[in-house]
Amino acid sequence: MTHPTSRRTFLTAAAALPALSLPSWAEAPMLGASTPLYNRFVLGEFEVTTLLVGTATRPDPHTIFGLNVSVEEFAKASYDALIPTDVAQFFFTPTVVNNGSELILFDTGLNAEGTNKALEAAGYASEMIDVVVLTHMHGDHIGGLMADGAPTFPNARYVTAAVEFDAWAKAENALFDSNMRPLAEKTTMIDDQASAFSGHTAMAAFGHTPGHMVHVVESEGKSLLIAADFANHYVWSLAHPDWEVKFDMDKAAAAETRRKLLGMLAADRMPFVGYHMPWPGTGFVEAKGDGFEYVPSSYQLML
Repeated sequence: MTHPTSRRTFLTAAAALPALSLPSWAEAPMLGASTPLYNRFVLGEFEVTTLLVGTATRPDPHTIFGLNVSVEEFAKASYDALIPTDVAQFFFTPTVVNNGSELILFDTGLNAEGTNKALEAAGYASEMIDVVVLTHMHGDHIGGLMADGAPTFPNARYVTAAVEFDAWAKAENALFDSNMRPLAEKTTMIDDQASAFSGHTAMAAFGHTPGHMVHVVESEGKSLLIAADFANHYVWSLAHPDWEVKFDMDKAAAAETRRKLLGMLAADRMPFVGYHMPWPGTGFVEAKGDGFEYVPSSYQLML
């Protein structure tokens, strides 16, 4: 007859065995933090791809956001949101929309190098871009239009707001003169509610710049807002839409636009891509108190 081995007997016997020599992975190299350069999802029959063309740490964000509130109020709002008061992380996120007939790029990043790198990671090349839509003329949106004096997107036509182009054309701005002005003959100037391609509607969102626009993309009843810079931070802009922002050229108009568009997004439960929202830049808006709350997308855009 055999007898089962007790747990105590097994452990005693195991302790008497010589130690096994197993490979050690202690010397595996530290690889550092890593972030993918693109994120793609389906919107009806369209494919939408957000591109991370750059990210940067900026000190003392209270010199940018909440210019009209005290240090104490800014610090409390940041503390309550579990973010630091002395530093902020910025993201730069152009968007590519494939509507089945054209490949459309919304904004071009800070420079051609960063945008091309992200495009290539996403499976595209600059020559494939059919349409470039410029939401406004700040440098981090038009910086990638040119590379060594030549158009980065040689086969593209361009779309921007007539009000925006005219305002910058009358001003003295070296980047506009080098990157945008040479493309004027290839650029379609549009106004509020215009459509530049299938499934597209432009919306005036003035304030951040004189002719800043946001863009609704729609397919099979599903809509997405390409929100650009009407709201530039997921806490300091959404929870506090009346806070003044350094880069808003008309601060009162920008605050009015923020409230209007945030209210629309919350009421319609429409997802949006925020150019400076935390990567991958997609989320929703909920009304909360006197402001709004950013709800990052989880799996909604995968369904």
